[in-house]
Amino acid sequence: MVAARITVNGKEATIAPCAPHTTVLDFLRERGLTGTKEGCAEGECGACSVLVARPGVNMPTDWVAVNACLVPVAALDGQEVVTSEGLATAGAPGTPAALHPVQEEMAVRGGSQCGYCTPGFICSMASEYYRPDRCAHADSDSAAATDPEHGPNGFDLHALSGNLCRCTGYRPIRDAAFAVGSPTEDDVLARRREQSPPAPVATAYSRDDSVFLRPGTLAEALRLLRERPEAVVVAGSTDWGVEVNIRSRRANCVVAVDRLPELRGLRVESDHVEIGAAQTLTEIERRLDGSVPLLAELFPQFASRLIRNSATLGGNLGTGSPIGDSPPVLLALDASLVLAGADGEREVPLADYFTGYRRSVRRPDELIRAVRIPLPLSRVTAFHKIAKRRFDDISSVAVAFALDIEGGIVRKARIGLGGVAATPIRALATEAALEGRPWVAETVEVASRVLRAQGTPMDDHRASAGYRSAMLGQSLLKLYARTTEAVSS
Repeated sequence: MVAARITVNGKEATIAPCAPHTTVLDFLRERGLTGTKEGCAEGECGACSVLVARPGVNMPTDWVAVNACLVPVAALDGQEVVTSEGLATAGAPGTPAALHPVQEEMAVRGGSQCGYCTPGFICSMASEYYRPDRCAHADSDSAAATDPEHGPNGFDLHALSGNLCRCTGYRPIRDAAFAVGSPTEDDVLARRREQSPPAPVATAYSRDDSVFLRPGTLAEALRLLRERPEAVVVAGSTDWGVEVNIRSRRANCVVAVDRLPELRGLRVESDHVEIGAAQTLTEIERRLDGSVPLLAELFPQFASRLIRNSATLGGNLGTGSPIGDSPPVLLALDASLVLAGADGEREVPLADYFTGYRRSVRRPDELIRAVRIPLPLSRVTAFHKIAKRRFDDISSVAVAFALDIEGGIVRKARIGLGGVAATPIRALATEAALEGRPWVAETVEVASRVLRAQGTPMDDHRASAGYRSAMLGQSLLKLYARTTEAVSS
């Protein structure tokens, strides 16, 4: 097996002698690249942001910003990374490097005070700077006049939603983001997008009694899981990375499945949409481009862009968390999961997948290969996430609706709930209270009282049981109000 190596700022380096759980952040800092900072160690502050060359959506390569504090460096074996230090252009010997356009705008517009968070902001901003379709609407009367979250240059402020600053204030940072232009023809990183990213390599990296494995095929991965049922399976590491950093969890065997080609498809068939379990949320969002409206409503509310650049549907479902944001939406969409094992595949309705707190019908030797969403889609949909912050927060309650209303009658209702039971659940009693009845205030009032009683909400530091129940009922009233407003307008 070839030694595990990584390219950082154009220079190749060996990963040895790092332990398999060593993060990209620690690997970089140990090599003097201290622009990459640790703030929270759980993917919430963005001080550790770096760029990774990934398969592109609109070009062969995208420069994608990720949280270096969460990703094991072994997961980037054979891959290409750029840090804040690597963005500047080297000058002649004895002269300082020229600032990158993003760095220049941050400097001249006062986007930095103490500077601790600045390198992370720079990398997240650079990722958006190099997004190929960023300037598509820059010359129109632009969303900028009516949408404060997008600049006249097409810059999407959600690209910075995972970066926190404690002292500068966000206005000058926003001003810098909205001032950057387009990459020039001699921009090395812009030209790099026209070539394919490094292909995934099979990895078997070990030190002491721990091993990090990246199989080359799904069949090999399934064989490994049968031989080593205790293995921890990772994709984006947005959950496992927190366990490693905050709870000091260690695993004797980690199996990475994020680059398996069999898990990275996305197909739209006549009767269903199939989404590979290892597609990142950002990739799904951009490839579907709003064609599944309920998912389009979910994505901006799912953590931050930094997290969505790594997180996968397979990972979010695989953890079995009762407060994951995707399960309520997928339950409302009547989704099913394709589970792959060494003996073959089986399809399981998501409504039958969860069996208890962080437990499911998936066996240790199985992987979620894909999510299937049946077509046609319901026309009335909504996702309501109740949390302490508008974005980048864990939900207290999550409710997803998908209704078919024909001739003023609710023909079909699917309601997915999160945060009100030990597992994500369907609101079956509420669905029954709606189906076959007219979509009028009286029906909705009765159904909202039923919805309040669904699940087994509990008191915790995020919300009380009473508050959660109240929010369930209010969510249906809110949907009705918005639906009738849309019909009457």
